[in-house]
Amino acid sequence: MEMKHRLGWVGTGRMGYQLVERLLAAGCDVSVYNRTRSKAEPLADSGATIVDSPAELADRDVVFTMVAASADFIEVVTGPEGILSRPGTAPDIIVDSSTVSTTAGEQVREAADAVGTQLVAAPVSGNPSVVRSGRLTSVASGPRDAFDTVKPYLDLYGAGVTYVGEGEVARLVKICHNLMLGIYTQTLAEILVLAESAGVARADFMAFLNQSVMGSVFSQYKTPAIVNLDWTPTFTGHLLRKDFELGLEAGRQTDVPLPTTALVHQIVVQLIGNGLGEGDFMRLLELEANGAGLELISEDREVTDGLS
Repeated sequence: MEMKHRLGWVGTGRMGYQLVERLLAAGCDVSVYNRTRSKAEPLADSGATIVDSPAELADRDVVFTMVAASADFIEVVTGPEGILSRPGTAPDIIVDSSTVSTTAGEQVREAADAVGTQLVAAPVSGNPSVVRSGRLTSVASGPRDAFDTVKPYLDLYGAGVTYVGEGEVARLVKICHNLMLGIYTQTLAEILVLAESAGVARADFMAFLNQSVMGSVFSQYKTPAIVNLDWTPTFTGHLLRKDFELGLEAGRQTDVPLPTTALVHQIVVQLIGNGLGEGDFMRLLELEANGAGLELISEDREVTDGLS
């Protein structure tokens, strides 16, 4: 594929950094902004140009954003030093791969439309390990012609992108995805504690689960963390809470009851209240064990995550 567009990128956190690396490895011309410049500077060794504000990306053809929250997305696009802050200069397309509210997306889309910039919402599913394995997926919505333009770059994220329609519908799809993620993880925590309380090693239970029809890529790549109690964050409890609150708000707006989501949201709030919100969201297992009076101990066993 000919990498003909001049790209910009905002946000080099755990995910964004690796995705920029993939674009650079494919020969893309990428200029990068990160709020903490030092975290982006190593990308210069791979060919990136590091800039000091999102506004400096206004002359790029396509600008990607990947930030933590709705307020951050609004700020980096429409703020005083945002991508759209320079009169008469704006990218043709903005691609946002953050998980933010549909309300924030609509606000930014309106501002982009006013200056002739198209917005593609393209949130992702995965974590840094999934990026490294080439299995990251994304879901996209927005103008079809803009999506067709940026699809080759989204394909470089990993395993491909699914187009689901116009406007902000991809935001809702991603929020639905993360609700399922949290509900599944809480369910997994409960059954693991139940099994271990009966004397079954977590490694043995996960081996059985992963070989059954109930196993998944997710259960497999979480197995090392579950077995050896590695809470190095891939996605924190605080971020999961944010997404559950976005999901509950979407349910209110659409008059869809979400009783299980509401219950798990309260458990995630409890996770944070117990000081476990900074680690990986799989610490729901620890919270569940604490409630059952079960002391978790690392099993110190070598198990595969199925990704490497």
